[in-house]
Amino acid sequence: MSRIVVFGAGGRAGQQAVAEAAGRGHEVTAVVRDPAKHQAVAGVELVAGDVTDASSVAALVKDQDAVISTAAVYGEGTDPHGFFTSSARALVEAQPARLIVAGLSALAPDATGQRTMDGPGFPPEFRPFCEAHAAGLEILRESTLDWLYASPAGDFDHEGPRTGGYVVAAAADLTKRVSYADFAIALIDEATKPAHRGQHLLVTTP
Repeated sequence: MSRIVVFGAGGRAGQQAVAEAAGRGHEVTAVVRDPAKHQAVAGVELVAGDVTDASSVAALVKDQDAVISTAAVYGEGTDPHGFFTSSARALVEAQPARLIVAGLSALAPDATGQRTMDGPGFPPEFRPFCEAHAAGLEILRESTLDWLYASPAGDFDHEGPRTGGYVVAAAADLTKRVSYADFAIALIDEATKPAHRGQHLLVTTP
């Protein structure tokens, strides 16, 4: 069994990643800002941590087999660019054995080879958030880590069930959907038996 730490474990993607890993019998550390605000999960160590703080990250990833970050900020009063660049740097500096960061399909090329966020009709109000994610991804690309950036091929099916499977898409397609539970299957598969490295992996429902 593997030792896996999940940052952003209180969010929808993070919760499902923790549940999937724990359900397979892995040793899971779930990292949140305030453990008192979250319900404990049987067999999971729930701890406080800050993915943007290098010393916090270094302590938490030590001796882990894989690190998954689904942590994000969005909306009024937040600084996505500062968050995603700081978290990427902290994760890279910690030198985990295997790093998987959950992100956006908007950064991936569509069937024409153009980044989805650069295509016609992409909502301009979302662009700053996407650029913030892109800045964090660039930090991963410049590193020597065993890393993977994973996202839905399109978007999440927010109410979708766990079908128990997924497929890897060749290009981004905003019409595609995947449930959080099925996306988590891909994250844990890649954490424990890596099949893709140093790339943007697009996941969708079969």
